[in-house]
Amino acid sequence: MRIQAPFLLPDSTVLLMKLKMILRSVLATWLLIGITQAFANSGPAAEQGLSPEPDFSDTSVKIIEYLKLGHYQRLELDDRLSSKMLDEYLLYLDKSRSHFTQSDVREFEVYRQRLDDDLKNGNLDAAYSIFNRYTQRMQEQVNYMLARLDKGLESFDFEQFESMEVDREHEPWPADIKELEDLWRKQLKNAILLLRLSDKTDPEITEKLKSRYQNQIKQLRQFKSNDVFQVYMNTFTGLYDPHTQYFSPRTSENFNINMKLSLEGIGAVLQSEDEYTKVLRLVPAGPADNGGQLKPTDLIIGVGQGETGEIIDVVGWRLDDVVDLIRGPKGSVVRLEIIPGGDAKADTAARIVNITRDTVRLEEQSAKKDILEIKTNGKKPRRIGIIDIPAFYMDYRAQQVGDPNFKSTTRDVRDLLGQLNQEGIDGLIVDLRNNGGGSLSEAITLTGLFIETGPTVQIRNANGSVRVLEDRDPTYAYSGPLVVLVNRLSASASEIFAGAIQDYQRGVVIGSQTFGKGTVQSLQPLDQGQLKLTQSKFYRISGASTQNRGVVPDILLPSLFDSTEIGESTMPNALPWDTISTVSYPKYGNINQWLGELQKRHELRSNGSSEFDYLLQKKKLQDEMKQKSKLSLNESIRKMERSQSDSTLLKLENKRRAAAGEKELKDLAELEEKPLDENTNEIDRRDPLLKEGAQILIDYINLSVPAMAVK
Repeated sequence: MRIQAPFLLPDSTVLLMKLKMILRSVLATWLLIGITQAFANSGPAAEQGLSPEPDFSDTSVKIIEYLKLGHYQRLELDDRLSSKMLDEYLLYLDKSRSHFTQSDVREFEVYRQRLDDDLKNGNLDAAYSIFNRYTQRMQEQVNYMLARLDKGLESFDFEQFESMEVDREHEPWPADIKELEDLWRKQLKNAILLLRLSDKTDPEITEKLKSRYQNQIKQLRQFKSNDVFQVYMNTFTGLYDPHTQYFSPRTSENFNINMKLSLEGIGAVLQSEDEYTKVLRLVPAGPADNGGQLKPTDLIIGVGQGETGEIIDVVGWRLDDVVDLIRGPKGSVVRLEIIPGGDAKADTAARIVNITRDTVRLEEQSAKKDILEIKTNGKKPRRIGIIDIPAFYMDYRAQQVGDPNFKSTTRDVRDLLGQLNQEGIDGLIVDLRNNGGGSLSEAITLTGLFIETGPTVQIRNANGSVRVLEDRDPTYAYSGPLVVLVNRLSASASEIFAGAIQDYQRGVVIGSQTFGKGTVQSLQPLDQGQLKLTQSKFYRISGASTQNRGVVPDILLPSLFDSTEIGESTMPNALPWDTISTVSYPKYGNINQWLGELQKRHELRSNGSSEFDYLLQKKKLQDEMKQKSKLSLNESIRKMERSQSDSTLLKLENKRRAAAGEKELKDLAELEEKPLDENTNEIDRRDPLLKEGAQILIDYINLSVPAMAVK
């Protein structure tokens, strides 16, 4: 079988996020699945349910062959991998351990040493046997929830002192159906409490939850055989790395839409997390990003059409069905009911966000410039140029047809640098926060605007061969003092650029540790869908991989993004960080000699900054909420916890506002639509991280300019 040469999906990460989420979300939490076809299998406790289609066997064998011949990591398909496959499949299906019983899991043990041989032979019986048992338990859960609701909410004791585990991934499987039902009772009780805390009346709660579970029954009936196949095969491909994924024909269609970068929607990358739809990131310059109300990690719990349309509860829905509700024609309005902050256990009040759908095009995410004037102890203000780059874009089609004015990041930034040079700047900040990547060639040519010539990135293939890509243009666009600003959502091409600037000692990298996406994928066609296959890894010119660790800034700034939830290192079976040989390259200075003093000056400023204190205290509060291992099911306690949390947030916000001379709030409901945080694609003059970046740059200029060889 011929393996196609790898190509860089026009992002090794805008499409990491788009693609991975289209798919990983489809496979990660299929909480609602259906039993729609008759099938008697040869596995344990044969049940009627879904069965594999005839051509799935050949497709699975071809996927195995592709992995064996072309994946960057060589894995032996043996009993050890078979055992891990069983554990991972059960984890994908029932991460919360709230559907399978201990006896179910004991029955599945017959497959532990068989799955490797079954996969080699195209035998998918185990996949469907386990899956059908799961759907049986799901149906039982929905029936239980509806029966309990029929008894009335008064059948629950909301003053009883009991709790439930927040994260059950490592809890024992329930011993039997009785123990399962007690867990379901607690889950239902928690759902009722969440709605009571959102000021819903008991009749409204009953109606909403009955509608939710009745919709789940409809979802159960819509699940198809190819959905099971996709989940199972992605459990297998996920053993290699999280970016090697099988796309069913339907998922392939969604993928191709995103490759065209003209999806009419809101511009948000979504994934499933437990029973919720979670916002992973916003597409820069898309409708959601421009609106400023939707944020990464927000949970979408309802979707409505138009400004007055009924909000449909989507808790527990399949991700692709939620996406279908959100997607719509340009100019139309979609209403999202969200839990801000992505932490349902924190009892954050839900709110409604209105977004006008529009066409999302990567090539429209143009770089932009601004100048910040910073006062310096009574001396002449320093003029700091800012270039914000939301993505590494290129109009490939225009380039291919020979259009001399084709649009690209490098072209736009070159023009902006020319304008800034004419306007007279003392230093430059390149802002790559929230930049998920894009065109690799643009990362290389953009680096070339700040150096003479030289290598920019290394690519190592599965066979160990290494290619060095370099900038060959000797002309500079900017040769002065430079800072690169990054955060946890800076990925792929952003990491290549930031890493090269850091290795060349061409500028100071500041912010938070980047995403860590350092692998290259290619698409392989299949008779049924396609396979995205990891075939190479990126390495910096210093020899260090960008994979898993990303780029660690020279100066760390506070971040509201949780590195335990976002980033390559949080993904199961992510390829490790490693190193290869360095390549020869010049140094443009010795920034390391100034880092101690830069850090000291930064700390002195930040210790007295109300804005930095706000970020640090808010992050501390978020961390405390996430560390809760148990959730009280006592209504009085939950109300007290909500009140304390709201009071703390309000005091924190008002403290910042008082220091900034802004009007204080009476309650959190008054909080402005775009609160102060790091998640903005605008050049925001209130942005404390951008302002601190300018201060660090001025410090760097004052320390280093006499010793710098500025070209």
